[in-house]
Amino acid sequence: MAISASMVKELRESTGAGMMDCKKALTQANGDLEKAVEILREKGLAAAAKKAGRIAAEGAVVAFVNEDSKVASLVEVNCETDFVAANEEFLGFANKVAEIAANSNATTVEELSAEKCDGESTIDEVRTALVAKLGENMTVRRFVRFSVENGAIQSYIHAAGKIGVLVQLGCENNSPVLLEVAKDVAMHIAAVNPLFLDSSAVDAETLEKEREIYRVQAQNEGKPANIVEKMVEGRVKKYLKEVCLVEQVFVKNPDFTITKYLEEKSKEVGATITIEKFARFERGEGIEKKEENFAEEVQRQMNAGK
Repeated sequence: MAISASMVKELRESTGAGMMDCKKALTQANGDLEKAVEILREKGLAAAAKKAGRIAAEGAVVAFVNEDSKVASLVEVNCETDFVAANEEFLGFANKVAEIAANSNATTVEELSAEKCDGESTIDEVRTALVAKLGENMTVRRFVRFSVENGAIQSYIHAAGKIGVLVQLGCENNSPVLLEVAKDVAMHIAAVNPLFLDSSAVDAETLEKEREIYRVQAQNEGKPANIVEKMVEGRVKKYLKEVCLVEQVFVKNPDFTITKYLEEKSKEVGATITIEKFARFERGEGIEKKEENFAEEVQRQMNAGK
């Protein structure tokens, strides 16, 4: 398979590896991007496997939390340009969708879109009318809904809707401290982007894949067989500390892990505080949008006018 310059560029952006290393890895992987990432990691050439693909879709991630902080939602609504993403009507629509999602039993976007939005029209009908008015396609892409009896839910929205986080805490005592803790943890999640809550949430397939990569790395370093497995398990433990929320170093206080922070705040509240679940949406995550070269576009239009 011919390896194109765009494939090499994409692999470089997702791994940080050198151009020739990327080209060799793609050739070895027969053009398979994911396999090429694994090859680079096995050779120690990629510091971390970043998610491949450009993130360019516009819109906003918004949240709704009810008055007692027991029910909440996180919603991503997309549009085509940052101009419309800042439009008051678009943002008003997105926030209304979040409020409806928090109070709905819908489990899919299709079900949510069928909910009434203004008493008569559905969310989807209001969206369609807004598309016609503002001249851009818009989609309600995804949402989550949290509810808790003993505890609290808090949200954090970063950079005008670029990243949104929901955190649900469990605690037998009702204290204003819970909202402070939930906000701190939400801000940490926005900054660090943990993949899992704790090690028990990491699936066996992911762990085995990591072990195999570390095993090949150790073998490539020429380590003897009896040392390889010890190195593998040591690197797996390090990996879990990096990707599991409760084991991560707390961004606001590097002397604490998230677990230690929760323990300290639990003493303050007089009851154990636990993180029950969290959600993190990044605007346009995983959506590939065609990149346009503005100068080339202008030149094409000028040529067309001749």
